[in-house]
Amino acid sequence: MQAEVGESAAISPQATVGYEYNDDVSPTVLGTAATVRAGTVIYCDVAIGASFVTGHNALVREHTTISDDVVLGTNAVIDGKTTIGSHVSLQTGVYVPSQTTIGDNVFLGPYAVLTNDRYPVRSDGGLAGPTIEDGVTVGANVTVLPDVTIGEHSFVAAGAVVTTDVPPNSLAVGVPASHEPLPPELDTRNRLEQ
Repeated sequence: MQAEVGESAAISPQATVGYEYNDDVSPTVLGTAATVRAGTVIYCDVAIGASFVTGHNALVREHTTISDDVVLGTNAVIDGKTTIGSHVSLQTGVYVPSQTTIGDNVFLGPYAVLTNDRYPVRSDGGLAGPTIEDGVTVGANVTVLPDVTIGEHSFVAAGAVVTTDVPPNSLAVGVPASHEPLPPELDTRNRLEQ
């Protein structure tokens, strides 16, 4: 295992930080005050900022950059080649595929699934993960299709299936999701704390 770990980090002996997936890797960089719980695996070629916290059995694959104050819930997966901003909460069971970008101050509810392959195993159209812009809230059990952008400060209601771009400051609801301006009770900013 190869890792550069910041001060005050707490890593469970049953976690792996710096998993060497091939012979030519760079060490994992894990910022200060991180907490990595049992069963979690973080690959090499990953850079993580300060105050990162995982649940149990989380996975972070190679070529991922994660900024400060990020929570990665139990059984959540970040499948590599992904960029995640600061003050982000990815709850239990969230799936983030490769080629995804997540901004700052974002909340992804339990079992939200982002996708990156429009025609899995049917054609070779290339992978294009979604873009989740700053201040977005995504409810539980939401599915976001490949190459979709969810605009700043939008709110995606639980269970929605997002098939097209969501404009900034919108509420997305339904299957497939339609969008409308944010209602007054949702027209606030996310307040994420660890």
